[in-house]
Amino acid sequence: MTSSASRERVLIVEDDPTTRLGLSELVRTWGFTTDAAADGEEALQRITTFRPTIIISDLVMPRMGGLELLRRLKDEGGDLTIVILTAQGTVETAVEAIKDGAYDYLTKPIEPQRLKILLDKIVERQDTIREVKVLRRQLRDQGSFGRMIGSSPLMRKVYTIVEQAAPTQASVLVWGESGTGKELVAQTIHQLSPRAQAPFVPINCAAIPETLLESEIFGHEKGAFTGASDRREGCFELADRGTLFLDEVAEMTPATQVKLLRVLQERRFRRLGGRHEQSVDVRVIAATNANPAEAVKSGTLREDLYYRLNVFAIELPPLRQRKDDLQLLIQSFLAEFNQRNGKTVTAVEPAAMRILEQYHWPGNVRELRNVVERAVILSAGEFIEAKHLPPLIAETSEAGKATLSLEPGTTVEEAEQKLILMTLEHTRDNKTRAAEILGISLKTLHNKLNKLRGRKESVNQ
Repeated sequence: MTSSASRERVLIVEDDPTTRLGLSELVRTWGFTTDAAADGEEALQRITTFRPTIIISDLVMPRMGGLELLRRLKDEGGDLTIVILTAQGTVETAVEAIKDGAYDYLTKPIEPQRLKILLDKIVERQDTIREVKVLRRQLRDQGSFGRMIGSSPLMRKVYTIVEQAAPTQASVLVWGESGTGKELVAQTIHQLSPRAQAPFVPINCAAIPETLLESEIFGHEKGAFTGASDRREGCFELADRGTLFLDEVAEMTPATQVKLLRVLQERRFRRLGGRHEQSVDVRVIAATNANPAEAVKSGTLREDLYYRLNVFAIELPPLRQRKDDLQLLIQSFLAEFNQRNGKTVTAVEPAAMRILEQYHWPGNVRELRNVVERAVILSAGEFIEAKHLPPLIAETSEAGKATLSLEPGTTVEEAEQKLILMTLEHTRDNKTRAAEILGISLKTLHNKLNKLRGRKESVNQ
């Protein structure tokens, strides 16, 4: 008896007494707690007292059949998982039941091994549902979802896609700027999936020399190339039955991308120098810093591989677009680094917090984490002060304190020109950053500067 199965209560709904008794005894031998009902009406009564998590119901029964029972339970809500039993002649109705929310169907006579495999999958699904419930409560109470921190609208969208993708076997493509937490998303998907107990194997495709990348991914046989003194397992073998995280997938050579695509399609691969193919059961989550659609246009990411990976797409927002999450992130990092360094820092002083809020965080959450770690180490008391922050961040904040002086009679156009020029001075003529601060597009900024330049030239003439 497995501990997971022993938590699940299975209700058998079958009008034939012999089948009902036989199924109940069979399922009980696999470690489940069982009860039985002769039709849908009796099942509704049993549910209130027995409280099953799984229902195995015949499709055709007197008084109330399986399809009507399914629809009644769907209207009432809840997390019941329902399996429909059907004779050969009613398979079309069983497919209709799947559309109405049944988990799966089995045709009679029931093959015990198929039923066992199906129940095992349902147990994994129920475990995932419970874990997601805990994470939702965690998000409501603490502003975090697993190891991901944040409760801003942008992050809640990310959490929704993670919830949808995690229980499936589908590939996932995560993209966003460096430091936004792409590997953390991949780890969370793995932890919420039926593969959670199997390996999670990350590999950074940009950090491995091009000549070695293929060997790292697929492995090699002894003597496959100069220096291959032993046989070596690649990431696909190491991640068998688990999850392989390919960071910076667009950095792979086109030839390696072709081989990766083939493994994704056929679930088979061959080590470098090997003669025989071997099967592999791996879920792939890929990530890239670049917009994947742009990477396809530029030719760095193969279009067919992009479509294969992009079953679920998750775009991670940069920190500057979700500054509402700063406080939650900082508190999480404070707890982590207090424990690691034996400190008791409780908060950030208001002046220091204003500096952090004004900073644009080009390195995203990774940069914030490093800043908080440094500040915790430097702090001698309970608070992080402005002096504990890196000089660059403090200087950026000081520069941001420049004020715009306007006199009565100044036109809106003149005020706009002064604001643009002051912002460009603040960013040291970084027009992309200036446009971001001003809340306009880079193209709009260039148009305004060209207009300003043209006006100056006409005055000089």
